[in-house]
Amino acid sequence: MAKLHKSEGDINISRARAEWQQKNLDEATWALLKEDERYFLKQSLSTPCLNALATCGGIYIEDLQGRRYLDFHGNNVHQVGFGHPAVIKAIKDQLDTMSFCPRRYTNTVAVDLARKLTELAPGDLNKVLLAPGGTSAIGMALKLARIATGRFKTISMWDAFHGASLDAISIGGEAVFRQDMGPLLPGTEHAPPPDEYHCVYGCESRGGCDMVCARYVEYIMEKEGDIAAVIAEPVRSTPYVPKPEYWQKIRAACDRHGALLIFDEIPHALGRTGKMFTCENFGVVPDMLVIGKGLGGGVFPLAALIAREGLDVAGDRALGHYTHEKSPVACAAALAAIHVIETENLAGNAAEVGRYALERMRKMMDVHPLIGDVRGLGLLMGIELVKDRETRERATEEAEAVMYAALSKGLSFKLTMGNILTLTPALTITKSDMDRALDIIEECLDEIE
Repeated sequence: MAKLHKSEGDINISRARAEWQQKNLDEATWALLKEDERYFLKQSLSTPCLNALATCGGIYIEDLQGRRYLDFHGNNVHQVGFGHPAVIKAIKDQLDTMSFCPRRYTNTVAVDLARKLTELAPGDLNKVLLAPGGTSAIGMALKLARIATGRFKTISMWDAFHGASLDAISIGGEAVFRQDMGPLLPGTEHAPPPDEYHCVYGCESRGGCDMVCARYVEYIMEKEGDIAAVIAEPVRSTPYVPKPEYWQKIRAACDRHGALLIFDEIPHALGRTGKMFTCENFGVVPDMLVIGKGLGGGVFPLAALIAREGLDVAGDRALGHYTHEKSPVACAAALAAIHVIETENLAGNAAEVGRYALERMRKMMDVHPLIGDVRGLGLLMGIELVKDRETRERATEEAEAVMYAALSKGLSFKLTMGNILTLTPALTITKSDMDRALDIIEECLDEIE
């Protein structure tokens, strides 16, 4: 039997989950879950499912039994909340005008979206390719890096997640996706991620984990000599927020060794970290930027590869060529979502409410010994639970107990790496709603402790 690895999601076959279901689900919900399990292939992290939903709206999801939950998970698609009226209207209007655009043709709304993305993106990132999902966009970035550099090797980080396809798990670093998959892509070098809290290399005594790990990436580039690209999440979803100097050093090393820097911002772009793009928090412009999830307004699957113009070198090759590449309906949803983010200043709200939440979470550390660390950037936040702050042993059972206790009180979030309460609400959230969520977490901690 495969080992149950801790990853960026909570395991869906644990005893704690089964106990929560037995206590909380009614007969009608169980019937639907059984039908779901009958027809869908089982896989870790998703099927069998936890519960069944009836509706969603704003910052809430609601199950078949009529229970509402503050959704602090949302698979990171809900920057503007669920079912935002402006997004729904744009979709309906576009359906009445043009519902599909075959390949070989373009359409006004797709061009408008591409133009808008280049206007928003930092630096000289001014060329776009659209794709029906983030994993597909990662694949396009990998292919473009090979064509542009004439090289095939990459450097990425252990524990990273870039999607579930074979090329994406090759550069990814989570065992739950890679284990027993056989040969993966060649030349996919991996480096340890910056994480001072869990560093196993003694970096604390050598100037901090971030810069030691940056030097490790630089070392690989020097030794290999033919790296095509460094591809990484500027902020991991754990979350761990590296020092700006970490990315600045890697950017300089890429320039020196002729490697491209690709940032995977699929879950966090479009305002979650308090900036429209995560890399803007570090003063670094990559050669390619991959975004997705929230781009579709919480409705449509849509992703984009945004690259600098100098990389427009594959006119005789097909990088993506996806059937729904320039979906007018998805593009209409994206333009509406971006408009909402801008006009409602959701990035600014993420920064303000995120700072407020982080300050309160730090005060919670003084009261709750289970909390070993709190961290965040905007509304990408994490509360790490440990058995002992000296040994930093992960409190995985306690974290799971807190998660399901919170679910029973109306708050939904996911666990990362087994012991981190990862909190990613809609960017429309208010301070009062944030207080309500943190009140629930404190109540659960009191019960567990």
